[in-house]
Amino acid sequence: MKAIVFTQYGPPDGLELKEAPKPAPKDHEILVRVHASSINSWDWEFLNGTPFVNRLMFGILKPKPGKQILGADIAGTIEAVGRQVTRFQPGDAVFGDLWDNWNGFAEYACAHETALEPKPADSSFEEAAAVPQAGVLALQGLRKAGQLLPGQKVLINGAGGGVGTFAVQLAKLSGAEVTGVDAAHKLNTVRSVGADHLIDYTQYDFTTTGERYDLILDCQGYRSMFDHKCTLRPGGTYAMVGGSMLRVLQLLFLNSWGSLTRASRKFSLVAEGPNKGLADLKALMEAGKLVSIIDRTYGLSEVPDALSYFGQGRHKGKIVIAMGNH
Repeated sequence: MKAIVFTQYGPPDGLELKEAPKPAPKDHEILVRVHASSINSWDWEFLNGTPFVNRLMFGILKPKPGKQILGADIAGTIEAVGRQVTRFQPGDAVFGDLWDNWNGFAEYACAHETALEPKPADSSFEEAAAVPQAGVLALQGLRKAGQLLPGQKVLINGAGGGVGTFAVQLAKLSGAEVTGVDAAHKLNTVRSVGADHLIDYTQYDFTTTGERYDLILDCQGYRSMFDHKCTLRPGGTYAMVGGSMLRVLQLLFLNSWGSLTRASRKFSLVAEGPNKGLADLKALMEAGKLVSIIDRTYGLSEVPDALSYFGQGRHKGKIVIAMGNH
């Protein structure tokens, strides 16, 4: 099979289109012919060997054998199933986040049957492939505040990216009043998915406006967490998607300090794991209540260009890799 392979950490121009062995499913696994994949921040970080925890998992000096094909999100058709698979059969269309296996930037990938869900009816493979990691992170982040109530105020920092565009839609479905923060060239997209208020972060600092929010979903992670603390209402929640170890330590400190002082604000890391809530997102897509925002679509051989574009940070919504085999 053809796959995009990397053997050294570094920029996208080190990626190569190569012939790789076609995987074979184990007893509880399924073999998927991949029709589409999509790019997430984790692909970019893994490619560059950052943060260092990625190297601890995937190889200190270079990616380990078996971890040399990026791509966690996939959508495709099942070609074969292991002996003990009960959920699916060959021919089924599926989608999911293969964060433990990776190998999405290839013509075939194997995954445990629990890592996938049936593809949303009437959604293209490209639309489905844009959802698993970003959509689940958005859903998990919003759920950190419990059940959002109509009229509650939600701020989404990085609202124009993959996680952000899903988060805006999901927050609006709860009846929340949503403020989207991002660069100016992304704000029309943020408006198009339902944001009530828009902030260009290059012109305005949302932590100094005097507004207070019930939930802040932070998809960027550049500001000090202490700045966000002042922007939360009493009882409010800050949910961080990704971020450096320093920010994780800040989060742990603020939660510990809050426990000591009985403060009501909560600081959370969005890290429940892959595909938790993916079936809920599927149902929303089938009901026409959730859509994938796709900035650009690239072919498999164009993955280096796609990752270079992602690294520029100018994309709106998701960048999709289409295999052209369906």
